[in-house]
Amino acid sequence: MSASPLESVPFSELLRQPAETAERLTRARAVRLRRRDAADLVLMSAERADAEAEVIDLSSRLLAGVASRDPGLLRELLPSALPWVRFLPPADVDAMAAEFVSTTEAAAAIGNTAAVSQLLVEWRHTAEIHADPDLYRALTAQPLEDFGPVPRPADQ
Repeated sequence: MSASPLESVPFSELLRQPAETAERLTRARAVRLRRRDAADLVLMSAERADAEAEVIDLSSRLLAGVASRDPGLLRELLPSALPWVRFLPPADVDAMAAEFVSTTEAAAAIGNTAAVSQLLVEWRHTAEIHADPDLYRALTAQPLEDFGPVPRPADQ
């Protein structure tokens, strides 16, 4: 039986019915545990987590290999995967592609993809600036001043 998409249940269900909640993993890849006052959690089997980590590691190494052999190919394919890349100037697309490959490879090596997510957020915001002529003009019309060092906040 193939796994279904992510199921979602209240965190309290895990506390009240731990065995039944864990049993959901036989029907789903993972279970999202919704929490009211905190970030949601995801419950998945260790075997599944290990398998997904292996796929991420392999994919990042293959991406790095393809990019090193044909850097133009990655630049050509990026707009298909990330449509907002079309708003970036060509030099920025090249910089983003190189940074994406090196960050993905490094993140896979340590088993933590947070840096890749952050990189995508930052480049997406850069594309948003280029997509909005008024915003771009406001941010580039005059050099921004450096207001000097920021004082350390007082202990509370």
